[in-house]
Amino acid sequence: MEAAKPRVGIIGAGAMGTLFGFHLAALADVTMLDDNATVAEAVARNGLRVNGGPARAVAVARHARDLFGSQVLFLFVKAVDTLRALRAFAGELDPAAPIISLQNGVGNEDAIKTALGGAVPVILGITTESSQTIAPGDVRSSEAGNTIIGSAGASPSTSRTVAELLNRSGLRASVVYDIRPHLWGKLVANAAVNALSALLDCNAGDIPKDPNAAHLAEAVAEETANVAAALKINLPFVNPWQYVTEVIALGADAKSSMAYDLESGHPSEIDHINGAVVAFGRRTATPTPYNDAMVRLVKAREALLTRSRLRG
Repeated sequence: MEAAKPRVGIIGAGAMGTLFGFHLAALADVTMLDDNATVAEAVARNGLRVNGGPARAVAVARHARDLFGSQVLFLFVKAVDTLRALRAFAGELDPAAPIISLQNGVGNEDAIKTALGGAVPVILGITTESSQTIAPGDVRSSEAGNTIIGSAGASPSTSRTVAELLNRSGLRASVVYDIRPHLWGKLVANAAVNALSALLDCNAGDIPKDPNAAHLAEAVAEETANVAAALKINLPFVNPWQYVTEVIALGADAKSSMAYDLESGHPSEIDHINGAVVAFGRRTATPTPYNDAMVRLVKAREALLTRSRLRG
């Protein structure tokens, strides 16, 4: 008898949700939930597609309860939306079902456990997979990245099972004992790139090419690394700016997600990225003037764009 396929739920059908959903649909029963009706309808009608290849069909949830039976639940919403996205799941999921967050920023673990309870088996991770939306449910990706996950309450065997699931789906995944250095490594890159890409309305690859933008990005990266050092977190690299340029190279032809947030009017993740660096800087008495400037500039830009939309 053929073994039953694992039931995988995915909250968020944006660029990364589409990429991971496409791969996981090769071996799992995937159900996706997205609060954007246009996106949900397109995915239900056309399935998921990567790099123009054949589409893969997935189920589309109409309500959160359609995901209550998930054996694994991936979270691909913006960090600012985590609490809202998960509130309906409190007390409804299998207590053994892991929640996997590959979201930007730090603080996602706290938000997940605030929504679902402190005993929920959380797995945190980072991914260097690139994914750019062409149309709802249709993305372009280098498919050359790696995903690193680690437990934030899940058992080691559960983390290994999730990594195996990702590897069998055609993605590259590995498990580490302590995910914090990798989360902060990703934060260094996001802090250096995301806000600048949004403010300058440019692709990530344009930042190292311009001396002024590169100087600012390097200063933000160094500052963020200093905060990590004050927290006694050993980053998985020696030179922050070199690491940032390596990350940029993987998605050089795309704007940051924060740039799209400003364009669409969606609240940005600035408080979870540069704002988190500023908060931990205060806690450790580590100066963060460059990150603070990024927070203020993005918030000012958001306010100006909001006023412009209200007038328009």
